[in-house]
Amino acid sequence: MAAARPAVAVAAVAAVAGSHRRRAAFAGAGVLAVLAAIVMAVVATSWAPDRPVSELATRWAQPPSTFLALNGLRAHVRDEGPRSDQAPIVLLHGTSDSLHTWSGWTEALSPERRVIRVDLPGFGLTGPAPDGDYRVERYVEFVRELLDALEVRQCVLAGNSFGGWVSWETALAHPDRVRALVLVDAAGYPLESQSVPIGFRIARVPVLSRLMRHTLPRGVVESSVRNTYGDPTRVTDELVDRYYELTLREGNRAALAQRFAAGRHSPDTARLGAIKVPTLILWGGRDRLIPPHYGERFHRDIAGSRLVVFPGLGHVPQEEDPVATVAAVSAFLREPGPED
Repeated sequence: MAAARPAVAVAAVAAVAGSHRRRAAFAGAGVLAVLAAIVMAVVATSWAPDRPVSELATRWAQPPSTFLALNGLRAHVRDEGPRSDQAPIVLLHGTSDSLHTWSGWTEALSPERRVIRVDLPGFGLTGPAPDGDYRVERYVEFVRELLDALEVRQCVLAGNSFGGWVSWETALAHPDRVRALVLVDAAGYPLESQSVPIGFRIARVPVLSRLMRHTLPRGVVESSVRNTYGDPTRVTDELVDRYYELTLREGNRAALAQRFAAGRHSPDTARLGAIKVPTLILWGGRDRLIPPHYGERFHRDIAGSRLVVFPGLGHVPQEEDPVATVAAVSAFLREPGPED
């Protein structure tokens, strides 16, 4: 009987251990079930499939919008103002934005100047690049192709954020095509942000970005837009609608992740010293994505440039306060230097 006791004890311990394992496994399964239920609930409440251009165009491509065939793309373009203008103003938006961000500037400038806006590849109604090439060099060539198609020999090139990066790269690659440059909270330097919109953070995480190709809570878009404004109370429901609906354009969400992956390298900003055209630099003093000290760096590195900071504005000052920002542009263009 004494010899049997250890075996009984071992069996008892094994039974207790097995019971603990079963409870742990059951608890683990319960946690997984809860997580799965949460994910399913999120998917169910924020299911947002891609939308075709034909559906979105009824609201976001009203006249004078046109679609221009450019190297396999149907680029969404608005070309307004007098065709006699010898140096049209070409406006390039930033990441996850669209040509609509320049509406205030266009309204102010187009009575006297030809103003050309375009949805860059991967964004707005233009949609994804057929070859999946989202390197900045490809965007530079897209701008050249646009100028060629519209028979624009020289232009005043203005860009916000990523569009600003494309603008100064274009001025370097094709100096004969750019008569003056306007950089608005432009990208290009290795970046240390104070705050990054949640939509951008999601797009940089492969698992989450794949999930977001099929789901998109409107609140994520609203939070991202509010994050880029110096005064979030300026963000309206219609503004959020625009960003939200154009993000749903077929292929745009996948293109955003590809664009971030392609843009991980830092450009050689030492080349900025080679820019010789008159340059105006505008910056939002409350920009937390590309803080104001980057504007000071552009001002230092581009000889003869002028820097104007708007203390209360954020990352998209041309959209947040078009009246104040376009006034600085108009004054710049009236000066003897910019378009001589």
